[in-house]
Amino acid sequence: MIARCTLAALIALTTAQTPARANQPSPDLGQSIAADQPLTTGRAELSTGHVDLGPRYVDNRWTLLIHDGTQAQPVWRNPDETVLRVSDTALQTVPDDPEYAFLGVDAGERVYVVPQVQHPDVVWLGWNTQDPRVMQSIDRGVTLTLLGVHGPGTLTTYLQPGNFAAPQPLWRSTEPKTQPFWFEVNTHTHANWVFTAPGVYLIAVQVSADLINGETVSATRTLRFAVGDATSTDEAYAATADIPVPAGQASPVGDRTEAAEPVGDPVTLRIGLVALAALLATGLVLLLLRGRGARRQAEREGRTSGGDR
Repeated sequence: MIARCTLAALIALTTAQTPARANQPSPDLGQSIAADQPLTTGRAELSTGHVDLGPRYVDNRWTLLIHDGTQAQPVWRNPDETVLRVSDTALQTVPDDPEYAFLGVDAGERVYVVPQVQHPDVVWLGWNTQDPRVMQSIDRGVTLTLLGVHGPGTLTTYLQPGNFAAPQPLWRSTEPKTQPFWFEVNTHTHANWVFTAPGVYLIAVQVSADLINGETVSATRTLRFAVGDATSTDEAYAATADIPVPAGQASPVGDRTEAAEPVGDPVTLRIGLVALAALLATGLVLLLLRGRGARRQAEREGRTSGGDR
């Protein structure tokens, strides 16, 4: 059963227009991330242990990576090379409780749940803003946005507050709109991820932030899930999907990697454009002045010529 007593976090219901705010949910999620944790290459299937989504700079470019804490020495991984396995151990029964109607599944049905509180035999997926450079560069926090889901069933991500409060939906793949939420710098949070059917799921996610230098950065990545023991890892790697961008969302999504330009380049570009505009304006003024001077000279010469006749 999806037991509310095993879930802890706090967030308001997300809307596409105004990102909700996610707060630090429990004292058990304290962690720190070293600046020198490497970005490893090569394919990996993560089926148990601690995993987070998180923004990071790679070659001075803002992007979204997977922080793999399933081993003694944590590493960062490329989402394109990582499959998140949700095994049959994750199967749970939807409770007979109207508070869970937002799942869109009848009570008593079995669904796959990556739980908010760690289960030793199920991957434990959350998110963080704890990379040292990220913490130094972002203004106040980060917006994480669901852009779209491609899979055999639906995805719902929700947080369960303590004190017997009602569950609070965060992402629902059935919603025809982008679904952002905002969380502070140096935050580490986990949620419930509910999949209604086994198979391969591709989930397009965008991470964006305002920087202390006044710039905005954004990147879109695609997460790969293999749900159910019978789902092939190779199938998950081979899967492609042209996930449509909901109305009002300009960023391209799908299986492509998108990273923002290096921090500082937009400022340089703007300075260059301003300087170019100033030069063009100066040139235009000089051209106008020369044109007027030429006309006046022509008029004087005309008057002089007329007087000589």
